[in-house]
Amino acid sequence: MSDTTSDPRHQHHDDAFPPQQQDQPGLTAETDPAPDHGESTYRGHGRLQGRRALITGGDSGIGRAVAIAFAREGADVAIVHLPEEQQDAETTLGDIEDAGRKGVSIAGDLRDEQFAEDAVSRTREELGGLDILVLNAAYQHDIDGFGSLQTEQMRRVFDTNLGGTLYTARAAYPHLEAGASIIVTASIQAFDPSPGLIDYAMTKAAQVAFVKALASEAGERGIRVNAVAPGPIWTPLIPGTGWDESKVEQFGSDTPLGRAGQPAELAGAYVYLASDESSYTSGSVVAVTGGKAL
Repeated sequence: MSDTTSDPRHQHHDDAFPPQQQDQPGLTAETDPAPDHGESTYRGHGRLQGRRALITGGDSGIGRAVAIAFAREGADVAIVHLPEEQQDAETTLGDIEDAGRKGVSIAGDLRDEQFAEDAVSRTREELGGLDILVLNAAYQHDIDGFGSLQTEQMRRVFDTNLGGTLYTARAAYPHLEAGASIIVTASIQAFDPSPGLIDYAMTKAAQVAFVKALASEAGERGIRVNAVAPGPIWTPLIPGTGWDESKVEQFGSDTPLGRAGQPAELAGAYVYLASDESSYTSGSVVAVTGGKAL
């Protein structure tokens, strides 16, 4: 019989999660159990040697896991995050620098068009260019029925997930050269939307359309555009979504693998899409969902 460590049902946390809630943006230190970003497990093989990456929402969760993987694969990495997330950002910067790469922390809100443009400019200035753009920053909140959807929260979802994505990509796009890669963090919600996340799911479906449309144009310049669609992944965003204790406790248990995923389990998908190994992959959505179908 094989060792249970190779069984994907049990490779990471597979028990119920303890009750917890956070205000957005969630923080790693307040998330129990601590998410696994691959700090002790990811091994690089030089697949992104010398490249320059910008990751929005790179301070924690999926963004931190991608930053760690990119740095260990040889890339310099700039991360964008909210000012309230500076503590998490400093930890991520430490991980990047421990890999022997340059890290840059850029604090601000991507809903601000000027800030998004400035973040791209600063990345290009401090890293000497930009080869990989990961559009990962997102906001979600739970609603108790469609009639309770509040305009202010809905606008924050739209402005973060769509406005921030478009502003950042638009600022970066003219400067990208052949071989560059744009990667969007979409979601299984784009394909299997939950009523309680209706506005978030709408933005994720729109991101998939963005990827397919831009891939058609960008291919003529040798630029690839793809998305990763995570399923239920344990990050600070989850206890900050506003779900009740039972929903947090059972988070991810409805997947075929029977558990939530960890940020570390997505890093390889982003490395693949950023590297030359995916040179014929564009306009695609890579599912990392614990077996849930798109």
